[in-house]
Amino acid sequence: MSDAPFLLLQISDTHLGAAWDESDPEDGLRAAVAAILALPQRPDALLVSGDLTDNGTPEEYARVRELLAPLGLEPHVIPGNHDLRGPLREAFGLPGEGDEHASHVADLGPLRLVCLDSIIPGAEGGALDGGRIEWLDAALGADRETTTVVAMHHPPLRTEIPTFERIGLAPESIAALAAVLGRHPQVVRLLAGHVHRMIVAELAGRAVLTVPSTYLQAALDFEAPKLVMGADPPGFAVHALRDGKLASHVQTINT
Repeated sequence: MSDAPFLLLQISDTHLGAAWDESDPEDGLRAAVAAILALPQRPDALLVSGDLTDNGTPEEYARVRELLAPLGLEPHVIPGNHDLRGPLREAFGLPGEGDEHASHVADLGPLRLVCLDSIIPGAEGGALDGGRIEWLDAALGADRETTTVVAMHHPPLRTEIPTFERIGLAPESIAALAAVLGRHPQVVRLLAGHVHRMIVAELAGRAVLTVPSTYLQAALDFEAPKLVMGADPPGFAVHALRDGKLASHVQTINT
């Protein structure tokens, strides 16, 4: 066995520029960075799983980079429904141009991170149409040996929370994703954000994990007709890989 696990840090839904409930999202991100820096082990890589900003402006993305800089890790980012691909590409060097999806692969040594763009520009819900499922199948087929996680903004699961069911990943996209996973056993985990709370589910025999926002959290209410924010603490995740096995830890933040 190796001496120490490889640690993938996941931050999600930072929403810089938002003013929900008169709260400042910068406060949450600063608290998350401070908590991460206080960990006894330094993460090896950083994933930010969408909704980095609330309005998609270049100034907001620049501020995200500034607040994340103390971590000393280059962010691997995927767009969320509040993000705009153009400014996000410019700020973080993502591939593609125009309306092309910004999916990409990061080879992190013992771990392969496949970042899958699930957004529909101008909509809150997500999908994997427009060649994205085919892109994923090809990307996974390029390396069938390295332990792999697939990250996207919209989680491929049912939350049973009405608001998120209305703005979730399209059911046909979830079914298509499950079919692709069936051909690629090296994928060990699916990671997502969007729902502002921790949820664990399963797709094609793999765990699906959503992580809390560093901003505000969604209340646990299975009947509320509109999104209700709760008093749960913000958080982040650390995914620990050793010898091809992945353990995902969700850490809440005291603010």
